[in-house]
Amino acid sequence: MPNIYLSPSTQENNFYVTGGTEEEWMNRLADALEPYLTASGIRFSRNTPQMTAASSIRASNAGTYDLHLALHSNAAPEGLYGQRRGIIVFYYPGSSQGQRAAHLMADNFKEIYPLPNNVRAEPSTTIGEVRQPRAPSVFLELGYHDNEDDATWIKNNLESSARVIALTLTEFFGLPFLTPRAYKSAVVDVDWGNLNIRDKPSTDSYVVTRAPDGAPLTVINQYRDWYVVRYRGIVGWANSDFVTLV
Repeated sequence: MPNIYLSPSTQENNFYVTGGTEEEWMNRLADALEPYLTASGIRFSRNTPQMTAASSIRASNAGTYDLHLALHSNAAPEGLYGQRRGIIVFYYPGSSQGQRAAHLMADNFKEIYPLPNNVRAEPSTTIGEVRQPRAPSVFLELGYHDNEDDATWIKNNLESSARVIALTLTEFFGLPFLTPRAYKSAVVDVDWGNLNIRDKPSTDSYVVTRAPDGAPLTVINQYRDWYVVRYRGIVGWANSDFVTLV
């Protein structure tokens, strides 16, 4: 299964002109995003507000991730406070996968941001969370928190922004975009040894684990004749013909 490192801002001293901090609102965005990731079969690890950018990078590099996703909001330079609006998605110029993910995200945010011409993907060699992660990295600057219109837009569009990010990730990883639904209990129902649980809804995809007949599963979602399931903490795809809901 695709596996990402999710890194919402830990910058508790970056204040929104409308109240709250960058750390608070980007963690709220991450909270809104998590159910969408699970619904579409994307695994993730996440930093904590007690961490820093440096420790988040170290944690990302200590694991094996397909993408490092940093969630931030922006601020204009001194002398221009409150005068800029827009969304920037940064990537490292030497990373073709980071560039592809950043452009997908920018294109998708143009669909919901009120000033689509102010949304762009841009290379950067100066941002630590762009330059230092081993995985391809995307660093989202979701509007300017020193601008009242942008700060208000961010707060009022956490759910729609989470959907856009999740949609981008499913496009990037070649997965169907699914919305969260209630989980169901199920068991493996096969006439042979084990059920293959795969990283994508295809019999040609990689087998992430196997579950024996009768093993309990949690069904997270469904796409056509495939379930997104959790088995012993591992999330993957299982053919619904061999799973019985209980």
